Amino acid sequence: MDGGVGGRVVLRRTSVEDRDEFVALAKASTELHHPWVWVPTTVDAFGEYLARFDQVTAVGFVVCLRSTGAIAGFVGISRIERASYEKGVLGYGAFVPHQGCGFMTEGVGLAVRYGFERLGLHRLEADIQPENVASLRLAAKVGMRREGFSPGLIRVDGVWRDFERWAITNDRV
Repeated sequence: MDGGVGGRVVLRRTSVEDRDEFVALAKASTELHHPWVWVPTTVDAFGEYLARFDQVTAVGFVVCLRSTGAIAGFVGISRIERASYEKGVLGYGAFVPHQGCGFMTEGVGLAVRYGFERLGLHRLEADIQPENVASLRLAAKVGMRREGFSPGLIRVDGVWRDFERWAITNDRV
């Protein structure tokens, strides 16, 4: 099942067939992602990454260009909780050379719609380091709002880093 089609991108489930292209792009994008997000840069790490997407507590997508099918980035909805919460956590990243072109804004927007319409979630959240200006801008563009600041929330490269907490609810789409 795909995640949707936009004007310039297609959001589709990440699969084993994406492995070689994804790993090559992740390696080429190491400087872009560091220290914001971990992305698998080996075949084994990609296998572990893919295994996280059990389609119950996590779903993963690649953002592909409609014109060529090339992977421009990735987005996932993880830590999906049901019952009283009905929420998930968004994670996303662009790949070189497609960063800054608006493809991820469109792809994350499709993932938000997927989370609300297909998964039936009420809320999507994102934890973003305050220095990651591009990610903060993207969150705002897809309708997320800043809800707070959490010092030392997540350990990245062995350092507990501060994060802003952003969210959107299905009544704000």
